[in-house]
Amino acid sequence: MSSKLLGWVVLFYFIGGLIFLVAAVFQQRQLNRIAQGATLLGFGVHTVSLLWRWLESHQMSIGRAPLSNFYESLVFFSWAVICVSYVSFWRQGRDYIGSFVAFLACLILAYASFGGHATQIMPLMPALKSNWLIIHVVTCFLGYAAFALGFGAALLYFFLARSANPGAKEKDSLRRAQELDELIYRAIVIGFFMLTLGILTGAVWAESAWGRYWSWDPKETWSLITWLIYALLLHARLVRGWQGKRIALLAVVGFMAVLFTYFGVSFLLPGLHAYLT
Repeated sequence: MSSKLLGWVVLFYFIGGLIFLVAAVFQQRQLNRIAQGATLLGFGVHTVSLLWRWLESHQMSIGRAPLSNFYESLVFFSWAVICVSYVSFWRQGRDYIGSFVAFLACLILAYASFGGHATQIMPLMPALKSNWLIIHVVTCFLGYAAFALGFGAALLYFFLARSANPGAKEKDSLRRAQELDELIYRAIVIGFFMLTLGILTGAVWAESAWGRYWSWDPKETWSLITWLIYALLLHARLVRGWQGKRIALLAVVGFMAVLFTYFGVSFLLPGLHAYLT
C-alpha cells in the first residue's frame, strides 16, 4: 500500500514543479500558491506513505524505520528535499527554486519506484538494530537535501548571470542574484550542520556496533571529503569574503561529492555500507 501511494506523490510533485515553472516563465506569481498547494499535498501523501511502511514493518513483526535499504533511502531523500525547502526556505520556495525542488523530489522518487530496486521490507542485519540508525540516516539525508537546494540555487545563479542583460531589468537581476547567493550560503550552513551531526552519530554508532569510531570505510572517507569541501566553502565565505560565482562553483563541486558519496560509493566501492544497495 505504501508503494502505491508513491505514484500519487510523483504526480503531485510533477504538477507542482510544472506550475512553478509556468509561473516563473510567464511571471504569473499568482500561480505560485497553486504550485505550493500541489507540492504540499504530495508531501502530505509522501509522509503518510513513510509512516504506512513503518506500520507495515510492525505488522510483519519486523518493526523498523523505513530507512534501511537503497530504495527506502531514496524515498526518504525525496521527502527530505521537500521538507528542508519548505521548513527552512518557505519564502524563497517559488518560481524556479520551487520548480527545481519539486522536479528533483519527483525525479528521485520516480527512480526509487521504477528503477528496479528491491522494495520488500526485510529484517535488519544485527549491526543495524540500533536507535542510532534513525538519527544517523535522518541527519545525513537532511544534510544532503540542504546541499541539493544549494546546488539548485547555484545552477540558477549561473543561469541568471549568463542571461542577464543591461538595462531596465539590471537592478532586478542583481537583486535575484543576491537572493540566490544568500540562499546558497544558508542552505550550505544547514547542510554542513546536519552532515556534521550525521558523521558524529555515525561514529558513535560504529563504535557500539563494530568497536571502533572510524574504519576508513569508503562511505566514511567520501563523507569526510564532502564535509571538507563544504568546510572550505564556508571558510572562503566567512574568512575570505567570497561571494557570487566562486561560492556557486564550490556548491556545485560539493554536491558532486554528495552524489558520489551516495550513489558512487554504494555501487562502485564495497564496504560496511553496502547494505544500502
